[in-house]
Amino acid sequence: MEFGAVLQTNPPASRTVQLAKLAEVHGFTHVWTFDSHILWQEPYVIYSQILAQTQRIKVGPFVTNPATRDWTVTASVFATLNEMYGNRTVCGIGRGDSAVRVTNGKPVTMKELREAIHVIRELANSRPVQYHDSTIQFPWSRGSELEVWVAAYGPLALKLAGEVGDGFILQLADVDIAKWMITTVRNAAEAAGRDPMSVKFCVAAPMYIGDDWEHMRDQCRWFGGMVGNHVADIVAKYGEHGDVPEALTDYIKGREDYDYNEHGRAGNVHTQFVPDEIVDRFCVLGTAAQHIEKLEQLKALGVDQFAGYLQHDNKEETLRVYGETVIPALSEHITAKA
Repeated sequence: MEFGAVLQTNPPASRTVQLAKLAEVHGFTHVWTFDSHILWQEPYVIYSQILAQTQRIKVGPFVTNPATRDWTVTASVFATLNEMYGNRTVCGIGRGDSAVRVTNGKPVTMKELREAIHVIRELANSRPVQYHDSTIQFPWSRGSELEVWVAAYGPLALKLAGEVGDGFILQLADVDIAKWMITTVRNAAEAAGRDPMSVKFCVAAPMYIGDDWEHMRDQCRWFGGMVGNHVADIVAKYGEHGDVPEALTDYIKGREDYDYNEHGRAGNVHTQFVPDEIVDRFCVLGTAAQHIEKLEQLKALGVDQFAGYLQHDNKEETLRVYGETVIPALSEHITAKA
């Protein structure tokens, strides 16, 4: 299993770079960031500094969307970073949440998302593509490689992830829900004629090392509210008792409002409706042993990467314990002498 750290690009940008460097030191393979240009600093500028000051780490948005940038601009950024730093980028993409809602926009359609994935991937892999009735290609790009991982919750988005995604991003760490979603994505991949095992699976959730459960829950309750935004869209489309597991839909019944000014922040007062049980199920909390136990269950389901959100007050210590204990426990063990 690989490990990623998910950061917000709060100022100063040097702090984000510092945490990314620390993540690499502790054995993380990926650094992801939020991509919401009004709420936080522009991530692609910061990626350049992260890549310049690290050796192996891969960077990417968690997640971008097709609405806030022209698709060719997004592809150009990735291809440029790959030329500069040697193919160390990955593109997480979804229909859009805070980046579009804060500007009174709305998520794109599934058709638009599918088309955007194709355009971004082809251009960022140094290949030509049809765009606005023309065949276009970056004449300066040679050998760029970019995978596009699709973030999804609802049935149609999961189907799309299986059909076209290089990877699937599930932003919650509930084992039962993960099992259902991974199966749904794999079935969609197989139905589309793809090898279902070729789709990489990334589970993302807040990771907090500690033993004060009340404090950990309060620090990570915001995550249930963020997930609730997407679940509310699903319930509006499919109803409360559709194909989506009720464990995912039931808890938002107490949701009344959401303030994007507090999006992704510990102490978000608009997420008090999220019960402790959901915080525990959706997040990875507790001692190193408790983290390892839950991550072993996810690994057994076929999860290739766990990406831990660090939007809390225990960033450095959590990274340290992961590097010294959790990551080694979930890595392949090789002996010096058989």
